[in-house]
Amino acid sequence: QVQLVESGGGSVHPGDALRLSCAAHGGTFSAYAMGWFRQAPGRERECVAAISRGSTVTYYRDSVKGRFTISRDNAKNTVLLQMNNLKAEDTAVYYCAADSRVWADITRSNPNNYDHWGQGTQVTVSS
Repeated sequence: QVQLVESGGGSVHPGDALRLSCAAHGGTFSAYAMGWFRQAPGRERECVAAISRGSTVTYYRDSVKGRFTISRDNAKNTVLLQMNNLKAEDTAVYYCAADSRVWADITRSNPNNYDHWGQGTQVTVSS
């Protein structure tokens, strides 16, 4: 069983940066594709970024391209999300998730493909 623990959320001003970290405990981290999702009140959970198990493929939703960077360290069982130039619309609870059923070095953005989730960390961007 994989346990995912996020950290790094907080309250910042527009234009500021935050780095989210997700530590995986148990399982075989290097075999999983990993994703960062977010959910704002009244909205569906959406994939912000995803990274393949070998880091060769990444996915970003259009609204964060050029501002967010996902990376992973398989030796440390961690996945990071560097968020720069934050905007008010980035406000949400951010979740780390693992796709343990992936069969190749690919990413998938549908949350239904992810079978392990962290507890979430709040990111609030306001002036």
